[in-house]
Amino acid sequence: MNILTIDFETAYDREFSLSKMTTEEYIRDSRFEVIGVAVQVNDGQPKWFSGTRKETKAWLDQFDFPNNLALAHNAVFDAAILNWHLGIAAKGWIDTLSMARAIHGTEVGGSLKVLAEHYEVGVKGGEVLSALGKWREDFNLHDLARYGEYCCNDVALTYSIFQYMATDFPKSELRLIDLTIKMFAEPTLYLDDTALIRHYGEVSSRREELLENFSEEDLMSNHKFAELLKAWNVEPPTKISLTTGKETYAFSKIDEDFKALLEHENPEVQALVAARLGAKSTIEQTRTERFIQISARGPMPVPLRYYAAHTGRWGGDDKLNLQNLPRNSPLKKAIVAPAGHVICDSDSSQIEARTLAWLAEQNDLVSAFEKGEDVYKIMASAIYSKSISEVDKGERFVGKTTILGSGYGMGAKKFKAALKNAGVEVALEEAQRIISTYRETNNKIPDLWRKAHEALDWIAANQTGELGRGGILKVEGKRGIRLPNGMYVKYPNLHKRRDPDSGKYEYVYDTKKGKTVILNRIYGGKVVENICQALARIIIGEQMLMIAKKYRVVMTVHDAVTCLIPEDEAEQGKEFVEMCMKLRPAWAADLPLNCEAGYGQSYGDC
Repeated sequence: MNILTIDFETAYDREFSLSKMTTEEYIRDSRFEVIGVAVQVNDGQPKWFSGTRKETKAWLDQFDFPNNLALAHNAVFDAAILNWHLGIAAKGWIDTLSMARAIHGTEVGGSLKVLAEHYEVGVKGGEVLSALGKWREDFNLHDLARYGEYCCNDVALTYSIFQYMATDFPKSELRLIDLTIKMFAEPTLYLDDTALIRHYGEVSSRREELLENFSEEDLMSNHKFAELLKAWNVEPPTKISLTTGKETYAFSKIDEDFKALLEHENPEVQALVAARLGAKSTIEQTRTERFIQISARGPMPVPLRYYAAHTGRWGGDDKLNLQNLPRNSPLKKAIVAPAGHVICDSDSSQIEARTLAWLAEQNDLVSAFEKGEDVYKIMASAIYSKSISEVDKGERFVGKTTILGSGYGMGAKKFKAALKNAGVEVALEEAQRIISTYRETNNKIPDLWRKAHEALDWIAANQTGELGRGGILKVEGKRGIRLPNGMYVKYPNLHKRRDPDSGKYEYVYDTKKGKTVILNRIYGGKVVENICQALARIIIGEQMLMIAKKYRVVMTVHDAVTCLIPEDEAEQGKEFVEMCMKLRPAWAADLPLNCEAGYGQSYGDC
């Protein structure tokens, strides 16, 4: 197959632009117009064309996109234009922006300009700046030709950058990039606007009713607001005051743990926090409103950011974060299958806990997973010193929280808060005893934390080593920790600093938030968490590709894969998906996997 590198130039102004609108909103807007497009076949010379929509489609048809691979930088944009406006679908998509996130993370950046500079393949032009406010009819021949040269240069840069990045890039990851782009650019899911409008009205009414019951003092007094959160089984987030040095409530606009409550699964909690922060609407309201707007424009594109985290996990994108929809959200019910199909959703059961036990060589726990034993009851049995048959429902829940929450070095205070958020009150001393019991019962796991901390020493000193079961993970100095699929968990600019509060030295590394570089604390338990999430993500990725050979994969959320199955083969399709989700990777043939799957007319029915 040929590689067809493509780049569209489109009309924009100060209000009608991607800086003001989502990608979906911008491309589907009535003002949208293609000024021109450039295409390069393999390593040939880029060609530019500008014409009407009909003329542009006729020109693009000569390249036979349906039987070739398309390459672009930020390919969701070009793929959506090609599909939504010109009715052309490429056989497969390659995206240098996605590849850059996986290869470079925060070290280089993802823009075409910085990548071109990094690989020394040329210089990106600036002609796009002079196109502000111009539609195609506003260009004279000279300016249009210059714009074409600029676009052709971008195409040539993209192809050259791809040649460098593709050298060691896993082919399986390229296929996952293609799947991710098609989830957005070739949408197949629909939205039930009637259900959405009803839900919006209900959420808005509930918020108004809720806020009528509380005074401004209730919302603005730290103590009273903390009590309101506790009434909803939410442990109020805290921090150490820079003024007093004492613990205080973290209720400000800059406190991340507090802002996270804006996306709490309970809309009432969202409403309280939004009111405290002065927001006019809750996340649930704004998200529902966005769903309604998308529904009016057509099928629902699924915007996911490939390699959004340095563990490789996907993240929400385009202001539509489907990664954190509450389990029983009515919005899930509003996402429906096309006619003649059902939505099948399969969630990999306890995949991180299983991966952790396997990686740490905690073989008794691995064996329990393998045999299908109730590992939560086994843990509760150790915690409460009673036989498994005597463990009650509440004790099993504590065992479950312990297995799922204590594997990465969580301390007693956080564990106590996690239980409290779930409605279980324990004293700090009891929380500490439970944590100690977990670590003693699963002693190989704390050993792995210590070895992972040694791995940080190796990275900082640019040394090599092995980590995990059978040395499955390779520490390759400052490149980071090499995963079984050839990708890396990286810790850019890893170094030690002295903590101003404790006086102890700790490792930190650089991450980017927008244009700001911030320091992230890292330690053995956190490294293990990163690795387990990365390994789980590799497994999910392999399963997605297997499922995609037979059914259309439309979404992935954390450890779940969602696909479409023809209605008349729903049960057989579900069985196929379950089989795929239980297949073990070649690099972990003794890692027991399991899943839970369901299907229905809507995403919420699965």
